[in-house]
Amino acid sequence: MSEHFGTLSDGTPVRRWTLERAGVRVRVLTYGGIVQSAEVPDREGRTADVVLGFAALDGYLAHPEPYLGALVGRYANRIAHAGFPLDGRTYALAPNNAPNSLHGGERGFDKRVWEAEPVEHGVRLSRVSPHGEEGFPGRLEVSATYALDASGALRIAYEAVTDAPTVVNLTNHSYFNLAGSGPAGGHELRLAASRYTPVDADLIPEGAPAEVEGTRFDFRASRKVGDGYDHNFVLDKGVTDTPVEVAELHDPASGRVMTVSTTEPGIQVYTADHLGEPFAPGAGIALETQHFPDSPHRPDFPSTVLRPGEVYRSETVYGFSAR
Repeated sequence: MSEHFGTLSDGTPVRRWTLERAGVRVRVLTYGGIVQSAEVPDREGRTADVVLGFAALDGYLAHPEPYLGALVGRYANRIAHAGFPLDGRTYALAPNNAPNSLHGGERGFDKRVWEAEPVEHGVRLSRVSPHGEEGFPGRLEVSATYALDASGALRIAYEAVTDAPTVVNLTNHSYFNLAGSGPAGGHELRLAASRYTPVDADLIPEGAPAEVEGTRFDFRASRKVGDGYDHNFVLDKGVTDTPVEVAELHDPASGRVMTVSTTEPGIQVYTADHLGEPFAPGAGIALETQHFPDSPHRPDFPSTVLRPGEVYRSETVYGFSAR
């Protein structure tokens, strides 16, 4: 089911799609592919929205930088020095996170209106990113399908093809608060990650991935998240053809549990310490499934290069339950 949600200043209409199944209700916007809300029950059957979002389009337009719930691309996370080499050429990007490029540039996928069509228990969003958009080479045909499975889990499946060599790294940037309100730092997190990527002052990976053993980055056993995280964790499973469970987030007070399964090799844990008004710092936790930050400069990382004739595929599943 879809409905009118608002209109951009240039007259472009934005629609909202509502997906409902197995007691879960998710709302998705054609603007930015945004997951506006995800309503799930607690252990007593009481429903709350566990995703940070705005009630109206104006909120997203006025507060773009948190990327609330957005579909992020062409390249999620950071690319150092706002440029990258590929096949002997260097491509310049917008330094919107100076001196680096972040989440696709000044006007990435999160600020575009996507075409929408219904699919079984969901919606498929698609658009064509023209050659040179935000400095990225290649005409990219990209889609993201949001659907609820029989258990009420939200599946997001991405596909893309290009007519010239380029780099692609897509994710969803929802901030989760399983309590429905208040600080999220008391949530408990488990990650199937024995290593993480240390970063410099600009959050660009430096050196080789490091072991989490004996550090504050060790979430292999579930524990309180706290704050102070904006880091990529190297998932033990690596890249897989089908989603594998890699994370569990639990709110002890409500009993709500969210599992994350993905085909991706990494997950960025961001505790939203810098989240601003109208939200409070630490009001949500982002778990962004992805390839690693700055991969175009790091041949030792899993490649994000997409070439003509290849198909980029990525899938992440957010499962909800209570205990």
